[in-house]
Amino acid sequence: MSHTVRISIGLVILTALSMLFLFGVVHTAAGAPRSGPRAVSEGHRLAQAWCQPCHAVEPHGAGFFDNAPSFQAVADRHGTTVLSLKVFWRTSHQNMPNLVISLEQADALAAYILSLRGD
Repeated sequence: MSHTVRISIGLVILTALSMLFLFGVVHTAAGAPRSGPRAVSEGHRLAQAWCQPCHAVEPHGAGFFDNAPSFQAVADRHGTTVLSLKVFWRTSHQNMPNLVISLEQADALAAYILSLRGD
């Protein structure tokens, strides 16, 4: 293989890797949902601080509160997704306070709730 061909292949590979990296940065910056153990842990902390007065936030905590569903019940509902949770939190509800939470907090709360799924 000639020196010119090796340089061209190297440039193609470098360009492709750069584009993948750039796409990943743009995708994350655009508000891609964060998940993983850190998000679940942060979501659990937020749920305990904000939601526990009305909801059972711990796994299998159903039955403690009559007026608000447990987070386990919410997680196990068919159709519960990150998007459906975010839409719910942005909509006024009669028996629930209007929440003003950041996108990162919404992602963390959703990650925690969905981690309770009993798949």
